Amino acid sequence: MAEPEFTATGVRIGKRLRSLTRAGEVRISDGRLRLLTSYGSVIDSAPVQTVRASKPWFAPEDRALADLNGTRYSLTLGEHDPAPGQPGPPSARRFIEAVRRAAGRGG
Repeated sequence: MAEPEFTATGVRIGKRLRSLTRAGEVRISDGRLRLLTSYGSVIDSAPVQTVRASKPWFAPEDRALADLNGTRYSLTLGEHDPAPGQPGPPSARRFIEAVRRAAGRGG
């Protein structure tokens, strides 16, 4: 398996008003976006070209939306990118840019 193009751990993943995991992982690798639980189980997976990533209008900076296979997931990432060498999830803006870049839609 190739090196992931984007990885974020410690991500809160929800569907509608329901929280699916509070410490999940978002990974883009091999042309697919995968949402994983804290135990590594796949919540959902889709080719990155079919994924829509966006920022909710009236939400904090750490929130992003991802539409996979007709299901909208809310993702709570970091508000700011962590300092180099420091643990923590990247910002929601960086996630959206990574999806667009991986899908070939620019970044």
